[in-house]
Amino acid sequence: MADSGSVEQNLKSSYVPQVKTSGVPVSGQLKDAIKKKEAEKVKKNVDKFVEEVRKKFKFIEGVGIVPAQASKLVENEFDIKEEDRKRELVHLLVVAPEKKNKDLPKIKVELIKIAASINNKLWVHLITPMDFWGMGLDSKFEVFEALAMSYPLFDKNGVMAAVRIAQIHKSLVLRKFEKYVTTYAIGGSFVRGDTVKSSDVDVFIIIDDTDVKRMGRIELLEKLRGIIYSYIGEAIAMGGAKVDLNVQIYLLTDFWESVKDAHPVMFTFIRDGIPLYDRGAFLPWKSLLKSGRIKPSPEAIEMFMSTGDKIQEAVDRKIFDIVMHDLYWGTLTPSQGLLMLYGESPQGPKDTVKRLREVFVVKEKLLENKFADILEEIAIKYYKGFEHGKVKPGDIDGKVLDGLVKDSVKYVERLKELRLQIDQRNQEKGIDDIYDGLFSMLSALLKESDEVKIIKAFDKNFIKEGKFPKKYLENIKFVAKVNKELDIIKSLKKGEKVDKDKAVKSRRYVEKARKLSSVVTNALIDYTQRCDFLSMDRARFIVKAKDRTAEVFFLEDVFFVEGAKVKKIIKGKIVVGESQELETQILAQKDKDNKIDVGALGILRKEFGEFELVY
Repeated sequence: MADSGSVEQNLKSSYVPQVKTSGVPVSGQLKDAIKKKEAEKVKKNVDKFVEEVRKKFKFIEGVGIVPAQASKLVENEFDIKEEDRKRELVHLLVVAPEKKNKDLPKIKVELIKIAASINNKLWVHLITPMDFWGMGLDSKFEVFEALAMSYPLFDKNGVMAAVRIAQIHKSLVLRKFEKYVTTYAIGGSFVRGDTVKSSDVDVFIIIDDTDVKRMGRIELLEKLRGIIYSYIGEAIAMGGAKVDLNVQIYLLTDFWESVKDAHPVMFTFIRDGIPLYDRGAFLPWKSLLKSGRIKPSPEAIEMFMSTGDKIQEAVDRKIFDIVMHDLYWGTLTPSQGLLMLYGESPQGPKDTVKRLREVFVVKEKLLENKFADILEEIAIKYYKGFEHGKVKPGDIDGKVLDGLVKDSVKYVERLKELRLQIDQRNQEKGIDDIYDGLFSMLSALLKESDEVKIIKAFDKNFIKEGKFPKKYLENIKFVAKVNKELDIIKSLKKGEKVDKDKAVKSRRYVEKARKLSSVVTNALIDYTQRCDFLSMDRARFIVKAKDRTAEVFFLEDVFFVEGAKVKKIIKGKIVVGESQELETQILAQKDKDNKIDVGALGILRKEFGEFELVY
């Protein structure tokens, strides 16, 4: 159940009944008092309805209150009589699971009885998720939005909150970029019906780039992506619910190429997705896919079919695979893994055998030479020897095979011990690098040097402002904790020998810290890039003349770019400029206020004639 303050606020803004005063004037204060009293009464009635519904119908998935401003749309959709509309109904949306579809008429009768026993202004709408998605598939986007904006009073798996946040995000995106957006659709587990409270909300946005002339397609995608991502936090804050909105953005031309090439993600998106907004593209695609009219291109089919060309080769190798496959890969793969752990790049069989001996036997003196001999015998003498025709299947009898199996088992066990030895050398440096890399970036961004202050500043400036999800703060804290408290690190500093179980557990902590740090680092890089784009936009204007168009930048100097030519205004004259100089001044102007140079406007007027300056 949502908290009482949030529900009361929603009721005040969305439902205020008319007050009849029998012709007696009512003061503003008295009106406010009556409205507040009525809103509180409605809230109590709604809370009581939710309580009784949940008690009687354990399977109900959600209950929400429809905003008053959406009531007219809902009443038109469900053909509510005029006499009922005049009663200023409070519309309640109840969501039942699909498996109860046959019982909906009976359930609705019981829900109506409950509502009527509480207040005859409570009007119940009972739907299943399929009814809900059907409105999107029928292009009833306004009705879909009206119901989706219902304030969740009870939300079993978070579906109502998820759709509400998606609708708010869609509205923010369309308000800014409606002419570029071809489709805004929701998909994934929420549509398939296998959602849980921790499920992400998968949203797909297709951007129409077919008529873009003034900027490159990649520039368009990056600019829109940065702003669209920035709306996620705003939508979550406005929606009043914690939802992980996973937004994927595609250019229309790239999307269609992927569909023609049979990309599984695009096929799944078209098959399962439900449009919240569509300009006549997505639903036809969906129909064409369902009817089998969207098929892979000949090139894609050729790519998939080419794997069949190796059938004869696979048959020829079958006998050898039965005898040697497990031994070869069972020894070579962990050997490559240890070399990568040491810092080497993945290599082929011959180089792996060579580098294993050079690194661990000769240089580090961590591995006995006999184990390097075992790998060389299996990988080079027998496996590669068979490939090159030097070894025949009949050359490997039972005695040889038995010896190879025993040697390979000993080899793998020795590699496990070697891994612990390498871990003991690498982990201290590894966690230090992870910590220093992450906190150096945070320190530069937040202008703080102390770890505690950095974490507090990140929470205040990014988490509470809705710029990043809360899990990023938990990631940062985990990295700091591993850096300080990991037992394996303390033991290594003392030169103590670490037992196997302790080393494995500690290694997992360090790897987890590495992954979490990478997630935060990538997000911070993306954020700073978006800030750079916005900084450039603040200084950038468009000059639109009769026959010419140019970009103007009011920086330390005034630049204008027309086509591929960069020019600069210096001392009342137009001279040739440099792209590098323009980029340098854009970066230097970051986070500073920009002022339009009135004198430069006069110079531009002489160059372009009468023009319009567009931001």
